[in-house]
Amino acid sequence: MKPETIQDFYFRHSLPEKAGVFADTKTKSHFNVYRREDFCGRNATPYNRRDFYKISLIIGTGVLYYADKGIEINSPALLFSNPVIPYSWEPRSASQKGYFCLFTEDFVNENTRLLSISESTLFKIGGNPVFFPEDRQVDSICEIFGKMMAENESEYIYKLDLIRNYVHLLIHEALKLQPADNYFRHANASSRIAGLFIELLERQFPIDTPGHVLNFKTAADYAAKLSVHVNHLNRAVKEVTGKTTTEHIAERIVHEAKALLKHTDWNVAEVAYSLGFENPAYFNNFFKKQTSLTPKSFR
Repeated sequence: MKPETIQDFYFRHSLPEKAGVFADTKTKSHFNVYRREDFCGRNATPYNRRDFYKISLIIGTGVLYYADKGIEINSPALLFSNPVIPYSWEPRSASQKGYFCLFTEDFVNENTRLLSISESTLFKIGGNPVFFPEDRQVDSICEIFGKMMAENESEYIYKLDLIRNYVHLLIHEALKLQPADNYFRHANASSRIAGLFIELLERQFPIDTPGHVLNFKTAADYAAKLSVHVNHLNRAVKEVTGKTTTEHIAERIVHEAKALLKHTDWNVAEVAYSLGFENPAYFNNFFKKQTSLTPKSFR
């Protein structure tokens, strides 16, 4: 599962890359915006990671698959995808409208003091990437995308700065859709440590190649990386989440194993080694204990 690059995207759709002001090869800064109806037919997009960020306004029905989850899209939806989480889109309706823009982190963070895009709650690992705006908000979002497209074709000397502002406007439109209780601040040291552990755990995934090796496999590995005693880490994680550190690690490995078994043609041994198991037998026993199925039965 090699990540799809922006160049791969253009090649897949037989498009010119439009380098010029749209991309800067020296800084890896890139942006482009399109209407969905020009790209979305009846074929599903391939399940994969992308090495760029993407914000989509989906007007049309279908199923979004990300990691090993799926969500039905039956009303206008705002989707935020990032370079970490693999996803695919399976259209259901013949009519697929809306907009999408794709950009690199270098583009959106260039010449700005705003929050790094990777630190945004909308692109954060483990977050919810889909939002369902009301009709009034859909009109506002369409207007922002329309302005993006107009500026993208204009000769205005500062148009890229203006487009960056439009990207941040889309982010703020989505933030307004979040309930107030979704905003989180660490209440104490335990919350902070638990949050860092979850973030570090998620950053090990997804697995891209059979030869991948997990850096952290046990609670002790994570404790060493976070510079805390393993007992302190275990207490903090249990206190905040209700689950042990080991349970979190096991659940995330199972989560990734399911995605690899479902979306790759790797054999079970390759999946096992990529997830840090010394041999396939250990992986088979672990997977069956967690799911009541063997890896082959699940596949």
